[in-house]
Amino acid sequence: MDWAEKYRPRHLQDIVGNTSAVRQMYEWAKAWTPQSKPLVLYGRPGIGKTSSAYALANDMNWEVVELNASDQRTKPIIEKIAGSSSTTMSLTGAERKVIILDEADNLHAHADRGGARAIVDIIARSRQPIILIANDYYGLAKELKAVTEPVQFRSLQARSIVPRLRQICSGEGLSCGEEALAEIAGRAGGDMRAAVNMLFAAGIGQSEVSVADIHTAQKDERSTIFDLVAAVFKGRSDEALMKVSYEVEDTPDAALQWIEGNLQHMPDFASRARGYDAIARADEYVGLTYRRQYYTLWRYATAMMLIGVADAAGGHGIHGKISPPERWGKMSRSRRQKAIRAGLIRKLAAEAHIPESTLADEFFTPITLLVEQDPARYVRELQLDADELNLFLQDKTAAARIIREVAKEAKAAEKEAEKASKRKKTEKKADPDPPENPDAEKRSERAAGQSTLF
Repeated sequence: MDWAEKYRPRHLQDIVGNTSAVRQMYEWAKAWTPQSKPLVLYGRPGIGKTSSAYALANDMNWEVVELNASDQRTKPIIEKIAGSSSTTMSLTGAERKVIILDEADNLHAHADRGGARAIVDIIARSRQPIILIANDYYGLAKELKAVTEPVQFRSLQARSIVPRLRQICSGEGLSCGEEALAEIAGRAGGDMRAAVNMLFAAGIGQSEVSVADIHTAQKDERSTIFDLVAAVFKGRSDEALMKVSYEVEDTPDAALQWIEGNLQHMPDFASRARGYDAIARADEYVGLTYRRQYYTLWRYATAMMLIGVADAAGGHGIHGKISPPERWGKMSRSRRQKAIRAGLIRKLAAEAHIPESTLADEFFTPITLLVEQDPARYVRELQLDADELNLFLQDKTAAARIIREVAKEAKAAEKEAEKASKRKKTEKKADPDPPENPDAEKRSERAAGQSTLF
């Protein structure tokens, strides 16, 4: 077992750092009611979000039901795994069940189709606590942010990491000097998991760890596309920019789109025009690369866009959020709309027992006209969600409002049915059971030997 898992905190008091976040979690758990909002634990990886969720469950004697990124998180699967858990009690004797959804900010694309909406639906009817975990709070679906309570986890300070590393060394019988521990904690960059993994890599099979042993176990420090974009606008030297570009996994054509998508951060229009000129020249080399299949030209494209845009930016920096290319968002929305339409056609074709192609070509328009006339009726009959209804109405606001109204009506009807069922049970208990054979009872009441004409 690796040490990160072996020495994972079991109780909230064992969590390193983030005292205010841990206190917020504990107070939420102590005061939890079915009306409480779920928590969203967010912050960079390796700083204790998942460990804190499990430690809280352990302290509160809650059973854990986890759904993470390794699962296919479509709406039916989320409903199957988390939906039933959110409305039923634990069978293990635990006081409650807590549903933990890891990497909630990755609920996107076709693979997780309907996942965010499924979680919102589960939250609305849940009788159990729910905790979502995300690296990027801004990457969460807006529907989830509206119905959850955020809890921010921050990077750990090196001086907070050293005592935990010392404790692990003691538990493993490993001799590790203070200088070596400080070196590991500093290189971890606030990431406790990375620090423990570095200690594990440096100390495995040894009885003593020195500073010299740590360079082979250092954290992966490859640059990201965000580092590259930030370096371009900060005005780093040409050599430094090229060095960062070699450390980034993205290809030059992807980096080109990222830099182009952030040219709005230029200080003025003249600088932006010069930036676009450098991007255009770099794009020519990207095109030549693909046409001639001569990938050596990529280095020219890289130099053109990095050095040219950096010169145009003049070291002004980025005063805002680094955004992904806008065209990616448009492509993603287009794919999503196609997926919604394809799924709706499959559902309607199965309902009508006709081929999907026939429904799409001949019946989709008439069905659209019918839905426009009485959308609430068809939401109930066809079990449409907001995206599917919007495909018919082409009005997101109206579609969302109608879905809410239908859901409210269904909830009211369900409550009324429960009340009627309870009244029926109460009346049944109050009234004595009628005799199974009334004629037999009457005959038993006649005096012995009494005659009758019939």
